[in-house]
Amino acid sequence: MNITASNRKLIEEIFVAASNPDPAARDRALFVASLADDATWTVTGQYSWARTFTGKQSILNDLHGHVRARLAERTRTIAHRFIADGDYVVVEAKGDNVTREGVRYDNDYCLVFRLEDGKIREIREYCDSVLTERALGRFPEQAVAS
Repeated sequence: MNITASNRKLIEEIFVAASNPDPAARDRALFVASLADDATWTVTGQYSWARTFTGKQSILNDLHGHVRARLAERTRTIAHRFIADGDYVVVEAKGDNVTREGVRYDNDYCLVFRLEDGKIREIREYCDSVLTERALGRFPEQAVAS
């Protein structure tokens, strides 16, 4: 299998495992195992969430930890398109989430993954920033350890 196909397959498998319709069956283990220790996740834009989270622990704790704390159930993002070219895999996806206050948070995402040697090295996230702040609120400065 060539690098493009193997990278696409890995990202597809990550999304399938993490977006299971049954919340109890959702599994993020492959994502966590595939994330490089020094990976970066950049939330693009000009709003409070826009920043780069540096390192696996910052991505899992600062970014994902804060999102999970704001949502009523385990998070779910459903991918509907994968485009792969070499080290890059682009994913179009849609959230299926509700905040603790009962507000729907069904953001549309474009996620650009860069992989190296089977590990996710970089993620760039493009989404509806107005919806993010309306549903989840401003990102707290103290929540960022990176």
